[in-house]
Amino acid sequence: MAKIKIKQTRSAINRPARQKATIKALGLKKLNQVVEHEATPQILGMVKKIQHLVEVVD
Repeated sequence: MAKIKIKQTRSAINRPARQKATIKALGLKKLNQVVEHEATPQILGMVKKIQHLVEVVD
């Protein structure tokens, strides 16, 4: 399965608890941190829910 790299571009401060939990579940802890995950439907759904806080990098 393909891999995707996810980069946190905006802060989770003043965001709902569900969005903060999603950021944490993806393994993101700091701004500009990049994590790599398999491109499963679950991961892609999580990215879609917080697309305003992260970006998918090449």
